[in-house]
Formats: sequence, structure tokens, C-alpha cells
Amino acid sequence: MWHALGYSIEGLRAGWHETAFRQEAMAALLLLPLSAWLGRSWVETALLAGSVLFVMIVELLNTGIETAIDRIGPEWHDLSKRAKDMGSAAVLLSLVLCTGVWAAALYQRFVA
Repeated sequence: MWHALGYSIEGLRAGWHETAFRQEAMAALLLLPLSAWLGRSWVETALLAGSVLFVMIVELLNTGIETAIDRIGPEWHDLSKRAKDMGSAAVLLSLVLCTGVWAAALYQRFVA
């Protein structure tokens, strides 16, 4: 387990070198504490915080896909493009989910 923790920390450090992950991590510094204030129950708080962490998880997986594809070679290939596009689409969908969860919570708290 100790070695696995070290690999995970190295993965987070590698992710930090990616602009998108850095931006999401900075947003998480604001949104994670805010989720504790905005959530009216532990379930709402978990959904708010979980949706933020989910975006970061998917971003790391997308970066892993891109890195593996780039390791194969710099030449253009349809399957490489497809893999990268699918990873990017996964990030987009995770952002849509996160935005929807936060919008619903904000609506419930301030409008309804």
C-alpha cells in the first residue's frame, strides 16, 4: 500500500503539470468547502463535492490516455484521434454533470 500511495502522489504531481487539471484543482479549493455550506444534508454535500472530484478524476484519466497515445508516436492516426476525442468528451460530460448538480443545489437553496 505504501508504494501504491507513492505512485498516486506521483500521478497527482504529473497531473499538476496539465493546465486543465490545475484549473480544476484551483476551482476545487473553492468549491469543496462551499459544498459543506451549500449542502443541506450529508447527501447533498457528498453530491456537490463528489461531482467536483469526479471532474478531476476524469481529467486525470483523460491525461493518462493522451500521454499513452503520445508515447506511441507523434504521427497522426485515426484511432489515436478517436481515443483522445473520447477522453475529451468524458471530461466535457463530467463538467456538464458537475454544473447541473451545482445549478440544482443553488436553485434549491436560493430560488425554490
